Amino acid sequence: MPEYPILSTIESPADIKRLNYKSLRKLSVEVSDFIQEVVEDLGGHYSSPLGVVDLTLALHYIYNSPEDKFIWDVGHQAYAHKIITGRRDEFRNLRQKNGISGFLKRDESPHDIFGAGHASTSISAALGFAHARDRKNSKDQIIAIIGDGAMTGGLAYEGINNLGFHRTQLTIVLNDNSHSISKSVGALSHYLTRVVTNPTYNRIRNDIWEISGKLPLSAHIRKIMRKTEEGIKGYLTPGALFEELGLRYIGPIDGHDLSELFRTFKAVKEMNTPVLVHVYTHKGKGNKLAEKDAIKYYSIGGRVNKSNGSTIPDYSKVFGQSITQLAEKDEKIICVTAAMEIGTGMTPFTEKYPDRYVDVGIAEEHAVTYSAGLAAEGFKPVVPIYSTFMQRAYDHIFHDALLQKLPLVYCMDRAGVVGPDGPTHHGVFDIAFMCTLPGMIVTAPKDGNELRNLRATGLKSQRNFSIRYPKTSSRNFDPEGKPQLLEIGSWEILQKGDDVAILAVGSMVGMVFDAKNKINQNLGFSPTLVNARFIKPFDSDLLIELCASHKTLLTIEEGVLSGGFGSAVSTFLHENNFTNKLIRLGIPDNFVEHGTRKELLEDLGLTSDNIISLLKIKENEIIYG
Repeated sequence: MPEYPILSTIESPADIKRLNYKSLRKLSVEVSDFIQEVVEDLGGHYSSPLGVVDLTLALHYIYNSPEDKFIWDVGHQAYAHKIITGRRDEFRNLRQKNGISGFLKRDESPHDIFGAGHASTSISAALGFAHARDRKNSKDQIIAIIGDGAMTGGLAYEGINNLGFHRTQLTIVLNDNSHSISKSVGALSHYLTRVVTNPTYNRIRNDIWEISGKLPLSAHIRKIMRKTEEGIKGYLTPGALFEELGLRYIGPIDGHDLSELFRTFKAVKEMNTPVLVHVYTHKGKGNKLAEKDAIKYYSIGGRVNKSNGSTIPDYSKVFGQSITQLAEKDEKIICVTAAMEIGTGMTPFTEKYPDRYVDVGIAEEHAVTYSAGLAAEGFKPVVPIYSTFMQRAYDHIFHDALLQKLPLVYCMDRAGVVGPDGPTHHGVFDIAFMCTLPGMIVTAPKDGNELRNLRATGLKSQRNFSIRYPKTSSRNFDPEGKPQLLEIGSWEILQKGDDVAILAVGSMVGMVFDAKNKINQNLGFSPTLVNARFIKPFDSDLLIELCASHKTLLTIEEGVLSGGFGSAVSTFLHENNFTNKLIRLGIPDNFVEHGTRKELLEDLGLTSDNIISLLKIKENEIIYG
């Protein structure tokens, strides 16, 4: 790596500790440049990992990973961490099939202590590590690194509350990259931060505390001392909340000032108490465009993953356009999402109806319960959330919406395999977990026009209505088209045939339809193709007809087989004494790793070639290949 003379010498965190300050500054620039080079080529998260390069170097300089344990919240922060923990060369295969993950993975490196794809988990996990350390009487340090965005999730405060009660040694690094809590209020605050992290100050503070406990009226004296300190710090710094919860608050400090970071963490390392270090950083640091617009450069596609040139909008854009269209005629429609305005295609809606759009932050559970409150007052909440993140709201869907008969429309973007983001982000479980809920309607559109129709149907139904759609082209969408109401539970026959009925769900409908000529030619006959757009309830009348006229049924879905659509069909056949052969295609009982969407679908057998290989004709009998 001649273009990275210092980084090329870094094989492990131990190599960082031998560098002087000047070399560390150069290393920071090289790591930043390296991240930009790779991500611009391959795609991935961009502004967030650039913002924590200095912070990452400082942590690894002061602490000793993996003996000291870094628990990263939302693993896309950890690109620099990966690079300097022995994965520098592998980083050139970031998010590629058989390459390293874009998130933390315990089986990828001993330095990846705890996996992370969802937000707000780090503090709770870190406390578990801390208690394990205490029980083993070891001396390792536990450090949780969490962003200000993840602090909108309730789990973070559940962890902090429990930590404040137990008061075990643990360091929380609050990476404030949006300045959403507060920045420093000036020189006096900066000076105060230096004072409260000074070992001498803390030793004197503790000595006075001990002495005061032996004096008459000790409880009164200590109360005055605590209130005085809290009052000064609460006025000058934003840490009063954390102090009240039982944590020592330190900061805010500049997350790009290595010397300040070194000094602060060196001092914190010696504190035998829960500590929160508030660090403010700049997203996209080192790239002017990303610094200026961190949201736009939150994640980029990369040159390798460039568009195929299709002018057909993806499902997210269709969602945004169609919900805006529906909202024109219905003032009661309100959209509620969890920090994913752009990702879920909500920008057209927010621009036109800013007063009817609510972003609750990274708090999917709250999004659902909040929406239930709106529904109770006669509004029509639409909740667009990535499929994998909707899992977090499962209990709230059950308890706060369904059980109370409060109608919500759940729009689950990124359903199915999503590609390079890997197992934490694949939305493959939503069919299974939504189908377990009494009264839930579960659907999947075959194209953009049907997505619009299902959404209109869901709003009209006044039921809990879920719609899943993938991270891909919507195939067909007429922006001028009018929404059509669909009969709940109805399927659609796209091709009438013989012997075999293919029941396809959502994205798989298009795959089979595009390959129908190829399938027909290779099989020597034309299977019936059914758009099973309603997964629950499904079209039992049509299914009975298909069983009567077809020897074999094949279900195909971009979701897990266990508890999925195919399972529901299998149960129906068994309970109604049908003896048709049934083939189920879907995702087996294991987690799907990262790769391109095309690669993953091929690996999973969700292709026309696999359909053909499973169905062969021999003397007019269908056998399994």
